[in-house]
Amino acid sequence: MARRPLPRILSKDGARLARTQLARSRELARTAADSATDVLHPLITLSRGLRLLASAGRRRWTATPKDRRGPLMFLVACLVLVVALAPYGPLLAVVTVMAASAWLGRDRTPAAPEGPDESQAERLQALYEALVPYLSVPEDPAPLYAHGGEWQKAFPAHEFDDAGRVGQLVLRYPAYFPDGEPEARARIEQVLAAKAGRGREYRFGWDEEGNQLAVTALPPLPADIVAQRFVTAPGESVLGFTDPSEVQRTLPLSFGDYGDAYGEQRDVPPVVWRTGARSTEPHLLAVGQPGSGTSTLLRSLALQALRHGDVLIVDGGGTGEYACLTGRDGVPAVECALPGALTSLEWAAQETERRLIAINLARQAGDPPPADTRRPLWILFDRPSAFAHLAEADGREDPQTLLRVPLRHGRAANVTVVVAEQYDGLDALSDAVRQHTRARVALGPAAVRQLEAVLGAPPRTTPPAQVPPGRGYARLGHGPVHRLQVPRTPDPYDDATSEGDRRAVLDLLPPRTARPARPINLTKTPPAPAEPVTPEPIAAEPVAAEPVAAE
Repeated sequence: MARRPLPRILSKDGARLARTQLARSRELARTAADSATDVLHPLITLSRGLRLLASAGRRRWTATPKDRRGPLMFLVACLVLVVALAPYGPLLAVVTVMAASAWLGRDRTPAAPEGPDESQAERLQALYEALVPYLSVPEDPAPLYAHGGEWQKAFPAHEFDDAGRVGQLVLRYPAYFPDGEPEARARIEQVLAAKAGRGREYRFGWDEEGNQLAVTALPPLPADIVAQRFVTAPGESVLGFTDPSEVQRTLPLSFGDYGDAYGEQRDVPPVVWRTGARSTEPHLLAVGQPGSGTSTLLRSLALQALRHGDVLIVDGGGTGEYACLTGRDGVPAVECALPGALTSLEWAAQETERRLIAINLARQAGDPPPADTRRPLWILFDRPSAFAHLAEADGREDPQTLLRVPLRHGRAANVTVVVAEQYDGLDALSDAVRQHTRARVALGPAAVRQLEAVLGAPPRTTPPAQVPPGRGYARLGHGPVHRLQVPRTPDPYDDATSEGDRRAVLDLLPPRTARPARPINLTKTPPAPAEPVTPEPIAAEPVAAEPVAAE
């Protein structure tokens, strides 16, 4: 008996061909089903009508009292006999039944109204009138926008949501409008955002060649994504989640509270930040207002980094936001005081230099890098401006100066630096932090000019005035600006944290290993190291013996 060959694993080209054939087969099946529906539409209509006639007859027979069913059957039999004996009676009866079935089985779905209703037309007219001062000039002989004009010529496409507000809108504008100037665009976007419905985010797509502007009202990003293990590769970190149209990748995530309802999963597009030796944006700067979620972002990154590396945390705010990480495996230190921060950052700089030397020696010898240099080291620095003021007051070195080596050589040494700061402390950031943190995150409510100063480019959407914690924008290098929602990663030791969120964060923390407690020096001036003192020779002098009284 001959053996049957095992199925061969598809290659990339074979898998792509299989997917193409599958899509083509689905398209053919869908086309065949549509054609069959069109051909069999009269038969389907007649079948539906006959079913309705039979149901009506059954209901009539059920509603008739039992004492009247006999005369009713006799009357029906007489009618059938008359039809059968009349000339062309059966044919006329069949035609009548088919006509009644076709009438009863017709599609009674109300047709969609053509064009907007009265209230929607009033909204479009008000929007058209609001754009007249910005999209018309007196010298135009045939203005597209004029007071009392028709909005149908200016708005070729429009859609409304369930609430009756504008969901999508495509508008035309004259060719002389300066669509290349940011100030002119900002005025039009501000008017459209105000008139189309406040409290929402809009994406504006400018088509300079076609002189058209597409306006889309974006749904709010999901804010119920709790901290969890994300399906990512080593060297990948999830900053948050964005719109489905922005990225091509999705992650299976659990929604709801950490408990029974936690099993609900949906695919959500993430904003993935890649770190390591081949990253083009190895370091990150997060900026936000107080309570906007920068500490939440740092906690989320720390939980993800601890799966494959070590995390050093320096808390300049001193609020104890990272106390849950103290003493955990993979966390060398969580510093909240200036002396400890200087010591830890100095160690991080020396560790970066040591890794560079070890990697260089291994490459010269033709060997792979040592295992301890391949393990990622993360430096999370929250509120460096607070330590800058303390260091200046005490006459000490600014801790940011110790970040120059990790920032400059961190990519080669597999060291990642994440700095979080508030808007009012941006002036205190050093030049090294500004230059080497090309991955940027801006959280919380902010003006467009503030977002552009942080991200390097204005967002393509209108920032709302009220946003939940962890909501903002992200830009990786010179890429596009994405909307961002950071997953809920609160402090588990905070009393305001819900039980579900507390359990979700605690389950992600690594265990604690018993270590001997070391004393903490909280003095402002560190003690100077003791120097060896050389004893000087002392000349021997005769000492007179004192008499001892006899007892």
